[in-house]
Amino acid sequence: MRVLVACEYSATVRDAFRAKGHDAWSCDLLPTDGDPRWHIQGDVLPVACDGSWDLMIAHPPCTDLAVSGAPHFAAKIADGRQGRALDFVRALLNAPIPLIALENPVSVISSKIRKPDQIVHPWMFGHPEQKTTCLWLKGLPALVETENVREAMLALPKNQRERLHYLPPGPNRWKERSKTFPGIAAAMADQWGGVASQMARAA
Repeated sequence: MRVLVACEYSATVRDAFRAKGHDAWSCDLLPTDGDPRWHIQGDVLPVACDGSWDLMIAHPPCTDLAVSGAPHFAAKIADGRQGRALDFVRALLNAPIPLIALENPVSVISSKIRKPDQIVHPWMFGHPEQKTTCLWLKGLPALVETENVREAMLALPKNQRERLHYLPPGPNRWKERSKTFPGIAAAMADQWGGVASQMARAA
């Protein structure tokens, strides 16, 4: 099965699918931090629309969409940044791929396009941390949690369970905050990879 992981430089999700035997590729404007043999560096939309993919996991940039940046929305609307970001999300969701999952934090996608189909947290997949992650799904079931560690997380100090929020300023802070947790990536590969494989066999 062919899997496209859109807007991913880290290779976390891509490699989780490759570990399950899928022909998975990442695509991003940035070079990959992983093995470059399975990375396409460039504009993802032509790649997503070439008709060769069974499943796409998309991580569009949240800079101009996330509600955490609401104080700057007026400027981002006025200069068109938010409109362009929303158009990019729409284009990804409308790509000619039968199975699509689009991931973003709490954002204006919910009010400007549609509400998410599911909200997940790292603590549902073995990571004792909080990070609200919204999922917009096409043809895919909701993820089933694999290891609920919420109670253990709640016993931790706030700066540990909200580690990403408390990261110190620095040039790589945004990269660390944008990475998919490995437990979530593994669940995507296990569960959604299985759905896509069944669909491919039935075709």
